[in-house]
Amino acid sequence: MRAVRITETGGPEVLAVTDVPSPEPGAGEVLVAVEAAGVNFVDTYRRGGVYPVDLPTGLGSEGAGRVLALGAGVDGFAVGDLVAWKEAAGSSAEQVVVAAAELVPVPDGVDATTAAAVLLQGLTAHYLCTDTHRVTEGTWCLLHAGAGGVGLLLTQMIRLRGGHVVTTTSTEEKAELSRAAGADAVVRYADATATARELTGGRGVDVVYDSVGRDTFDASLRALRPRGLMVLFGGSSGQVPPFDVQRLNREGSLFLTRPNLASYTLDRAELLHRTDELFGWVRDGRLDVRVGHTYPLEQVRTAHEELEGRRTTGKVLLVP
Repeated sequence: MRAVRITETGGPEVLAVTDVPSPEPGAGEVLVAVEAAGVNFVDTYRRGGVYPVDLPTGLGSEGAGRVLALGAGVDGFAVGDLVAWKEAAGSSAEQVVVAAAELVPVPDGVDATTAAAVLLQGLTAHYLCTDTHRVTEGTWCLLHAGAGGVGLLLTQMIRLRGGHVVTTTSTEEKAELSRAAGADAVVRYADATATARELTGGRGVDVVYDSVGRDTFDASLRALRPRGLMVLFGGSSGQVPPFDVQRLNREGSLFLTRPNLASYTLDRAELLHRTDELFGWVRDGRLDVRVGHTYPLEQVRTAHEELEGRRTTGKVLLVP
């Protein structure tokens, strides 16, 4: 089978598509034929060495496809089932082995492309607005990168829960997508703090969702109300450098958290609770999933370049 591999860390040039032996599922594992694999910023962090990995290694962690074979002790799945997953090393490939505990069934009415596009980013958006900060009627949020994969989904979920959201985008094309997702206001990054305060009568927003990181962190803190929550869940512009925590005191007893999806899907019951609600919204037409870019495996370098250059909207997928 063909798979994306790296033998060293670095820029997109280290990515290669090579022929490797088809994997075999072990006990508690399932072999899946990948129909679509998500490309996420975590892949660029692993490729670039921000997140350490053992080399050589495959890349990709999210996808959807059909079950090819079951390992010993696997119940609840059958050959031919359409399934999706958020974490399986080497998912940017024609086939991948996935732990059965990570697999979720894809319901009728949701196709493989949509499942691959929504799972990781949809689950991220779900925990951000239901648990990291519980958005309720009247909650005011500032969301950076509103036209990205998480941004478009999170905007819709905030509105579904009765909240208000100011988003930032870098172009008018992206701004139109964010408005269509339900944003109350869409601004350029430089205007985020002023707009957030203006729309809240000078008080500041209840929560900032920031996946951009270094370039937006300071302005994000200034946009918060006293005792507001700063949610830093990514670093597309670079990682935030160490800072004096007394700033949280001086700027209004602020809260800061750096969440990750693994901590919000600690057991299978929690994973299935979130995916059931997520797929339910998709199937009912209440959540629109935008697939912005699809590439064959051979164009994985382009996919990484476009994602890191912040030239993408919606979800980026590799289609073997």
